[in-house]
Amino acid sequence: MAVSSKHVLQQGPVIATLASVAATAIRQRMGWAAPAGMPELPGPEFTTIVEPRPPELLRAYIKHVGGDPMAYRGQVPAHFFPQWGFPLGSRTLQGLPYPLFKVLNGGCRLEISAPLPATEALHARARLEDIDDDGRRAVIHQRVVTGTSAHPEAVVGHLYAIIALGGGKGDKKGSGKREPARVPQDAEELQRWRLGADAGLDFAKLTGDFNPVHWVPPYARAFGFRNTILHGFSTMARAMEGLQRTLLAGSVRAIRVLDVKFTKPLVLPAKVGLYVKGESLWVGDAPGGPAYLVGTFQTNPLPNG
Repeated sequence: MAVSSKHVLQQGPVIATLASVAATAIRQRMGWAAPAGMPELPGPEFTTIVEPRPPELLRAYIKHVGGDPMAYRGQVPAHFFPQWGFPLGSRTLQGLPYPLFKVLNGGCRLEISAPLPATEALHARARLEDIDDDGRRAVIHQRVVTGTSAHPEAVVGHLYAIIALGGGKGDKKGSGKREPARVPQDAEELQRWRLGADAGLDFAKLTGDFNPVHWVPPYARAFGFRNTILHGFSTMARAMEGLQRTLLAGSVRAIRVLDVKFTKPLVLPAKVGLYVKGESLWVGDAPGGPAYLVGTFQTNPLPNG
């Protein structure tokens, strides 16, 4: 079932951020933006108050990524943090000397120490932690923290954005080509997902991330993809819900750390599986096939008795 467009009305801050990023990218490409130097790291911390999200938005989001809304009574899924973290985190990138239109989501580490209450205002803050620039690409590490007065660091998200620079250091001929990530042959399939062509658009309605590469086919093809690609955070959220519902008895408080990398664009529509082996996970076509997401997870200790 398609996601209602009414939820777009809740995405003002994210949409405004995308417009600002697009305007900055245009100025950079046209040569209108003044060159900037590298910032001091870690950078300044930006803060905001996150008002309670509408219950119908949370229900629709949870169902969309494969979760059970009843399991989240009174709390917000930790993996929903990009909905407010993206506009806050974008402020940490202001003035960076990089082409923002080339930014790709490289991965995320999610650390959960307490649930996020759904009926209370949340306190969020973001900071630019580090930049790893080797001349070919820059990996930008941001830290987004969400919590309450009682639990200031209830959810900590480490975001890793990758920007291709086109340069390079050293002898390219002598550097070996990295093998693509694959699902191990002996990994266990937990779930199978059928992702429609509109999965990117539906996720955008729920989170505000309307980057056209996720929902406008001609735009995606202009960037070299066969069609639109799924948001990395959508793949991550689906993987987390899949682990909780199939491996962790439906508990939405079982996962303590989820650490993932987005290794290959997931072109829509698609049929993919969620696979595990020990505390490692993959999202891919089949055992032995390419992986779109690879990662690890850690769980909280089981209660005594």
